[in-house]
Amino acid sequence: MTPVISVELQETQVKNYVKTKVILNQAVADISVAASIIHQTHWYMRGAGFMYLHPKMDELMDSLNDTLDEMSERLITIGGAPFSTLKEFSEQSNLEEKPGTYETSMEDRLANLVDVYKYLASLFQTGLNITDEEGDNPSNDLFSDALAETEKTIWMLQAEIGQAPGLR
Repeated sequence: MTPVISVELQETQVKNYVKTKVILNQAVADISVAASIIHQTHWYMRGAGFMYLHPKMDELMDSLNDTLDEMSERLITIGGAPFSTLKEFSEQSNLEEKPGTYETSMEDRLANLVDVYKYLASLFQTGLNITDEEGDNPSNDLFSDALAETEKTIWMLQAEIGQAPGLR
């Protein structure tokens, strides 16, 4: 008689996680572009709040880069191939980058970041749904953690620009 654990492991190993691979790679592209948008904010910000917001942008970029690395490595683990060039990120991302300018106000920059993070929250929720559907618990955990961090960031950015909390 074959032990149950062995049968379950074999069944898990043959799953292809087709949709999970697609949403993980979408996250790779979108997180990469989101980090670029935050970097632009970091470089081009001027005005009130600069002294504490400038290092806050470093924290946001570090957090996104950690998430990017985890999702990319998970994608590789399940047999996928993450996007890895600026061209791929730009072509595959649903986020739009604009040339930097010193003319954009701090409030407008932060409002743009709220929009970026709201998009990421929606993406991560889709990732939760897909990984749940396909039974990929490790990827589901990654999307859950990313969503929680993203929602907290939305709240903090909204508070900074005087918006009431709320994700929708």
